[in-house]
Amino acid sequence: MASQDFNDLLAFLAVARERSFTKAAAKLGVVQSTLSHTIKRLESQMGLRLLTRTTRSVGLTEAGERLQRSVAPRLEEIERDIAALMSLRDQPSGTIRMTLSDHALEKAVWPKLSSVLKKYPDIKLEFSLDTAFRNIVKDGFDAGIRLGESVEKDMIAVRIGPDWRLVAVASPAYLKEHPRPRHPQDLVRHVCIKRREAAGGHYVWEFAKNGPDLRVRVEGQLTFNDSRAMIDAAVKGFGIAYVPEDMVTRHIRAGELVVVLDDWSPKFEGYYIYYPTSRQNSAAFKVIVDALRHRQTRRTRG
Repeated sequence: MASQDFNDLLAFLAVARERSFTKAAAKLGVVQSTLSHTIKRLESQMGLRLLTRTTRSVGLTEAGERLQRSVAPRLEEIERDIAALMSLRDQPSGTIRMTLSDHALEKAVWPKLSSVLKKYPDIKLEFSLDTAFRNIVKDGFDAGIRLGESVEKDMIAVRIGPDWRLVAVASPAYLKEHPRPRHPQDLVRHVCIKRREAAGGHYVWEFAKNGPDLRVRVEGQLTFNDSRAMIDAAVKGFGIAYVPEDMVTRHIRAGELVVVLDDWSPKFEGYYIYYPTSRQNSAAFKVIVDALRHRQTRRTRG
């Protein structure tokens, strides 16, 4: 394949992933008109229409979808091989993409990696904040970070953080106006601050105490998909929030928030970084995993 044809395929994959000429051009570092010309040239050479364009969106034709499925994995393999070769240099380098939640980033990842980046300036990290269970291979991530109980099978998983709890919290002002809940079912009569899950629904609050787990579907005026926004709303008296305990410790000590239903708060297994068993890890990736490691425990699920 001529080098020009190879570059055209790379341009097509960028548009296919981004579903936008504007975003793809920005990632490739070219102007949009040049990218559009490149795609038209590729379509002309192949004699196939690969993309459907409207004023608002870009989609793939059937031929475009087949080309993406065929070419993308092979180019990604080439990119991994090149990254592995680059790791032979003395200084670890390269870009590592991870999918994780805001809580995992704030409490288990960023405190450990912020100093690493200063030591290894050639390592670049891209964090995608998301609570959805992503297919990291299909979606182009190098690794994912999730609770141990949620890690997919056939993945290498390395623990990076301790167990933690969710706690229900409210401001003293809110509790002055509303009776303190004594049982999770009491929450149906309270104003609660809800969390929107990545799949589109609302998180159903989970509790546990000397028996089967209890799930409560709450209602309230506000819904967020960000823990910090939920905490801020709770501090301002908008209702009861159900958030990671280690994110509200400071607010509890300052008297801004009060824990309710403390003995019903469940404990969750800590976070793990996970990645495919077939992955050829670069020196940069190994630096990141070693920095995140919570205990010298490495296991393969399956």
